[in-house]
Amino acid sequence: MVRTSEQHALSELLQSLQLKLLMAHKTQVSLNWGETNSVPEYNKLYFICEGEGWIRIGNDDYYPKPGQLFLTPAHTKISFSSLNHRPYLKYWCHFNIMAGPLDLFQWIGVPLCINIQDTNRMMRLFHELIEWHKQDSIVARLREKAVLLEIISCFLESVPIRVLQHRTEEMNRLNVIQQYVDSRLHMSISVDQMAEAVHLHPNYFSSYFKKHFGMPPLKYVSRKRIDRAKQLLTTTSRSIKEVADQSGFKETNHFTKFFRKETNLTPTDYRTAYSEKRLLQGDDSIIKAHS
Repeated sequence: MVRTSEQHALSELLQSLQLKLLMAHKTQVSLNWGETNSVPEYNKLYFICEGEGWIRIGNDDYYPKPGQLFLTPAHTKISFSSLNHRPYLKYWCHFNIMAGPLDLFQWIGVPLCINIQDTNRMMRLFHELIEWHKQDSIVARLREKAVLLEIISCFLESVPIRVLQHRTEEMNRLNVIQQYVDSRLHMSISVDQMAEAVHLHPNYFSSYFKKHFGMPPLKYVSRKRIDRAKQLLTTTSRSIKEVADQSGFKETNHFTKFFRKETNLTPTDYRTAYSEKRLLQGDDSIIKAHS
């Protein structure tokens, strides 16, 4: 299982998630369906409807059956073929899912084959994915990403997830960066200080950071400060000045202007809007505060 620190680092990587569907179809494969020792640069998902087949990932052999969803991760050696003159009828898609500089499945290891309980729902999702992929419009591109993300989420919520052993050191470094920023949001933070915390040269650190987090280091710090301010505004009764100080803004006016630029609300309006929303949802603590 993913440790809390690793989960936090993965969560930050997923903030800049990039998802791209390359191909999606439903296919009755032929008897000569097969390939040997290919290394595709994309992931594949197969949802098996009928038939028999063999798939080798690395040195492990699998025999996916009808009703199972099977993942072949990008950048791994793959071989496959049909079996017993009963070739697969399957839904399938090829996709990339980038978390920072790497594909998500280059960070994490998961069981590759799972049983799907609601097979009708999975077939509907793949059918919808295929239909959106056929269309050439802005809405279609958005819809296909949403459906593909739903399929991937269904897969991941059904399996244990672990950080791959050879990525542990990298994940630990990312976690050190996050913890360094989180613990010093109320203070001044420079790129040089962040680089020193993970023993990297500042020039290299800036490009390293942007590659993994999808933004420059100081923009990340600003985003985390706004997140801290939101948390303090909605969970405490601290004054706006106190919230500004504890979020790393030494001048209240600057904090108010920056917060409004990022959220389109002043800190006071944000706190009021959040309280009203919780009141409408029936939050007991808010109801008591207003009674």
